[in-house]
Amino acid sequence: MKRKPPRRTRERILQTALRLFNDIGEPNVTTSAIADEMNISPGNLYYHFRNKEEIVDALFEQFEREIDPLLGAPAARAIVFEDAWLFLHLLFEAVWRNRFIYRDINDLLSRNRKLELHFRTVLERKTAAARMLCSALVDSRRLNATEREITALATNMVVVATYWMSYEYVGNARRFSEAAFQNSAIARGAYQVLSLLAPYLDAQGRALFTRLAREYLSD
Repeated sequence: MKRKPPRRTRERILQTALRLFNDIGEPNVTTSAIADEMNISPGNLYYHFRNKEEIVDALFEQFEREIDPLLGAPAARAIVFEDAWLFLHLLFEAVWRNRFIYRDINDLLSRNRKLELHFRTVLERKTAAARMLCSALVDSRRLNATEREITALATNMVVVATYWMSYEYVGNARRFSEAAFQNSAIARGAYQVLSLLAPYLDAQGRALFTRLAREYLSD
């Protein structure tokens, strides 16, 4: 069998940094800590990234590429109510894999102008995707909402989705990095966002909403 080629140092730096940022928070991780974790010299790390900000920028670019096809999905095909749950679940999975961004977002944005601008674009795209999702549900007669209500719903959905990781961390800080905690946190996040639509759903939509909640939410 052919031996797998070794991962490039740059990729290993990003993977290690992402794990440390997710586990203990980006503000608590230094470039020296990343180098120590990898058993490489700081000089080797600085050859690839001049500072921690460049590492954060590279990780955020990866995150943007990951969610790009997801945010374009509502415009690519007809949407039914079950798609809304799947869309939110996949979005929260991507957020969880990059949860340091959301857990430390206010601190990160205050220190990184480039990240601030890129994150603003992500928020705008999330809002547009939420609007398209709501409009599609209106067109399929699952959702009864005016244009003004759709605008408010889309904004509220993005607000909850953006700050859900911070909420989970405050309530479950000691369990936040446990693998077993992941699925329940993702399901709760998707449920909380979808629950914003509940008052506007028709009878069939509310029945589907109740079924999905029973199926995916832990006790």
